[in-house]
Amino acid sequence: MLTPTAIKAPHGAQDLEITWPNGHTSRFPHRILRGYCPCAGCQGHSGAIKYIEGGNLELRDLEPVGNYALSLTWGDAHNAGIYTYQYLHDLGVLLERLGEQGLIDLGEIPR
Repeated sequence: MLTPTAIKAPHGAQDLEITWPNGHTSRFPHRILRGYCPCAGCQGHSGAIKYIEGGNLELRDLEPVGNYALSLTWGDAHNAGIYTYQYLHDLGVLLERLGEQGLIDLGEIPR
């Protein structure tokens, strides 16, 4: 199981930071997390996860979901996305490889 050893989301920051068991740290701009929200309301129930521009980017709260995911609450109260740790890890790998704008330009990622 891929479970972070640390999660940091300071109030007012524009990035969420996750440290993984191997010591590697991934930094996620809120724009990427909100744009690639995996919830059914944003993405439907099947197919690739598409980047959707917009929405409030203020991360107001995060809550663990069991020992496998995070629930993020955005400034406009959107909180339906369950971001599994595996999803976040994979998103972090793509983000490091492509960069923020490259990941946005990609437009979609596998579910």
